[in-house]
Amino acid sequence: MRTQKLTAFAAATAIAIFTAGCGDDSDTESSAPASTPAAVEPATTEPQDIVGVASATEDLSTLVAAVTAAELVETLQGDGPYTVFAPDNAAFEKLGEETVTELTTSKTDDLKAILLNHVVEGDVKAADLEDGQKVATVGGKELTVAIDGDKVTIDGAAVTMPDVATSNGTVHVIDTVIQ
Repeated sequence: MRTQKLTAFAAATAIAIFTAGCGDDSDTESSAPASTPAAVEPATTEPQDIVGVASATEDLSTLVAAVTAAELVETLQGDGPYTVFAPDNAAFEKLGEETVTELTTSKTDDLKAILLNHVVEGDVKAADLEDGQKVATVGGKELTVAIDGDKVTIDGAAVTMPDVATSNGTVHVIDTVIQ
């Protein structure tokens, strides 16, 4: 498991360095040559699946470890489409280190149930969500969408990064683990 975490961390770090420079280019009139890895043009490739995108995102490393422990990697690499409300590392920290360790080592059935409550069948974009909407998860939980201006929450978890495209669906990063 430690090797898997290190591999996921290395991949996430490389992608995080690359994507850090992929922001708004509206004020890039400088004549100085770019010298950071972020300035390198990406190779034309097919988008990664949900697990690949999560593995390439440093702030989702705990989720990747949890998905691996719950033996859901193959499922989330499937055809889908799936929408995943992906708790970031800070969301797992709210549970406490002891709880996360217990879930990922001895209570993997509980962990699997929790994680499946973050997965919805179909490709749901942020623009598809409506205030008060109920969304059924693969795990059997019904999540409630709340929209207040630009703030979107799913069962109280704030969406911090919507509409991350993958080859088999969409990921919305959230700040809380839905239980």
